[in-house]
Amino acid sequence: MASASLPLRRLTPDYDDDELLDAYSRAVIGAVEMAGPAVVGIEVESSAPDAHGRQGAGSGFLFTPDGLIVTNSHVVNGARRVAAGLPDGRRFDADVIGEDPATDLAVLRIGGGPFSFLDLGDSSTVRVGQVAIALGNPYGFQHSVTTGVVSALGRSLRSRSGRLIDDVIQTDAALNPGNSGGPLVTTRGQVIGVNTAIILPAQGICFAIASNIVRFVVTRLIKDGRIRRSYIGVAGEKIIVPRLLARTHAIAVPSGVRVASVEPHSPASAAGVQEGDLIVALDDLPTPGVDELHRLLDEDRIGTPGQLTVLRRGELRRVVIVPREGPGKG
Repeated sequence: MASASLPLRRLTPDYDDDELLDAYSRAVIGAVEMAGPAVVGIEVESSAPDAHGRQGAGSGFLFTPDGLIVTNSHVVNGARRVAAGLPDGRRFDADVIGEDPATDLAVLRIGGGPFSFLDLGDSSTVRVGQVAIALGNPYGFQHSVTTGVVSALGRSLRSRSGRLIDDVIQTDAALNPGNSGGPLVTTRGQVIGVNTAIILPAQGICFAIASNIVRFVVTRLIKDGRIRRSYIGVAGEKIIVPRLLARTHAIAVPSGVRVASVEPHSPASAAGVQEGDLIVALDDLPTPGVDELHRLLDEDRIGTPGQLTVLRRGELRRVVIVPREGPGKG
């Protein structure tokens, strides 16, 4: 006996696509719709294109309605001409207002407006595990979006100038070449970082400069076009303080900065600092390494006499040094 065949029917959902959007998806979509119009593509004409003749490119975002853009310094450094492309298809020539290679940040300006812009959030409120959304133009694919979470806080990252950038945000939101300078935003569309680096060939280890650092740096760049830092003119390396010398001279720090060379006519040369000296303090503030010495050499020390504590051939010496404004090195 033949069995009765069942009628064929197409399986279609009896609900709208909107119902498929969970809270996470809605949050990401809302953030992208809010932040997307302010994200720009940066095109650079360089005096030194790469080996394949290619010019530079990156990302950025408007942070004021009158056309100020933040991006990475390495995106625009050495550029002969910079242009910014908006999501609506408009393209503008951009002027570099200022850049700071030590924090890998730069400020550009375009004419026209008013423009959509993004708010710089408070990166001190960011928590590990919260959703992070990266927007930018990786490999020229305009206005791409990737999502992830904040993986870690308080990281340090070496800038191309050699200085250490503090309080960097680590995220697993995928970044690729061309994402540099784009925003890392919350689900509320607030900027918590400026995407700056990836570690190759690692996957899911990406970094953004925290928005509180961005706010400080761009304010100074708008005002002065640069960040002023003091400079003493030594090249050095971190080494351990011998235990006997540490005990003899009551040196609390376990390490210091051994002077590898002293630049001629520099503040260090004028103060009598010598190659082989071990710097352990500046104005009684410990200098256990080169990065800690860099942090102490801020704008406030320019032209202000200070006391450098050094170990020289087993003796503790204190010399007066007057840092001057420098190019961002120690």
